[in-house]
Order: sequence, then structure tokens, then C-alpha cells
Amino acid sequence: MSIGTLSTTIENKIATITFGHPASNSFPSELLRRLSTEIEELGNNPEVVILVLKSEGNGAFCAGASFDELLEVSDFDQGTRFFNGFANLINSMRKCPKFIIGRIHGKAVGGGVGLAAACDYVFATENASVKLSELAIGIGPFVIEPAVSRKIGKTAMSEMTLSAHNWKDAKWAKENGLYSEIFENVEDLDKNLDSFSKKLASYNPEALAEMKKVIWENTENWSTLLPERAAISGKLVLSDFTKKALSEFKK
Repeated sequence: MSIGTLSTTIENKIATITFGHPASNSFPSELLRRLSTEIEELGNNPEVVILVLKSEGNGAFCAGASFDELLEVSDFDQGTRFFNGFANLINSMRKCPKFIIGRIHGKAVGGGVGLAAACDYVFATENASVKLSELAIGIGPFVIEPAVSRKIGKTAMSEMTLSAHNWKDAKWAKENGLYSEIFENVEDLDKNLDSFSKKLASYNPEALAEMKKVIWENTENWSTLLPERAAISGKLVLSDFTKKALSEFKK
């Protein structure tokens, strides 16, 4: 099973983190752990002011959790540990003192939507549709819900969750606050992302760090809330319904 790839480049005080996986940039637990650690380390790097988060290729931005690994979950502790990977990643992004800009070039599903929601500012293309398909496989978007609801509100979150088989287009995502800006193509996205990142990186780092605290006020309980949500998913992933649904989705 591939553990995926992760690389970081630092230029002009901007750290660009690129993750990848052959299965539509999905996340096995090891890649989740490495990305969380990388964000924490860059948050403490005095040479970095801004983080940009992107994925490889020109297909999907992120397909969420690795179905291969989910199918291998055999007990509650193992399942909870896997979903804690998403809890730790979102908390790492939340607590990072540097602003994180998301580059969403393609479709985002499940945990990929949570990743976009945990970014502080998001550039996306018109092809970057979103879907929360978790109910369709017998679980739910429990871990990422606080991050998604924080961005788009409970009503839109509920709409996405209950219409688990339906895509929402990038325009819907922008209108509801998940995306900050959308562009017709990747070229326009990258041009505007580069300009925005450089301007942001030129600002007072202390002011940026204090502003990040303000923007994420009242989320301190996520340190305990998200692991509690991971335990819910860790239990549900063991159900016969979910095992059967995952197998069918893989086909």
C-alpha cells in the first residue's frame, strides 16, 4: 500500500507543501501524520511567514480517507487511531501560528473538504466541486464537521451531508464561504495565488500571528472534540454496512 508523498519548498518566506497519493490524493494514516508534523514544524520555522497547501497532479485535489486502509481496520482502537489522523491534522492547521492558503485545483471529497475548510484562505478552480459522501458508506463527516460548519454554517453543512451522493460545484462552495476565490483555470489560479501569497508574506509576522488567533477564537475545545468524533467514526467503520459499502466503492 502506498504511503503517499510529501514535499515542501520555501521561497520568499512562503512554504509550499505538496502532498500526493496515487489513489486520487487520498490519505492513508502515515501521510496524515507526516502532513500534521510538517505543518507544526513550519509553524515554528522563523524563516516562514505563510504556508500554501496543495496536492499533486491535475485530477482530484483530495479524495479523503484511504479506502484501502479503512478496509483493513479490524478493531475499534485501530479505527479510532485512523480517524484521529484527521483530527490531529485539522488541529495542527488550527493551531499553526502562520496563515495557511489552500490551492484546490480539482474535486474534494470527505476529508478533502475538511482540509479545504481548515485553510484560512482558499483559491480554487471552477472544477473544484465538493462532496461529503460519508453517510453513503455508513459513517459520517464527524471529525471534519466543526471545520466545515465553521466555514459554511450548519445549514449548508447539513445540506452537503444529507445529499451524500451529490456534488456541489465551486460556485456553491464560494457562495457558502468554503472558497475565497475561484478561477476558470489552474493558470489563473496560480497567478493570483502567487501574488496574494507574496503580499501576505510581506506583512508584519507578529500582526499576522495575532490575527490568526482572532480568526480561530472559540475553537480551543477542538483538542478534545475532534478525538471524540474520531471515536464515533472508529466504531462505525467496523459495521457490516460500511465494510460492504467500501468494497463496492472500490470496485
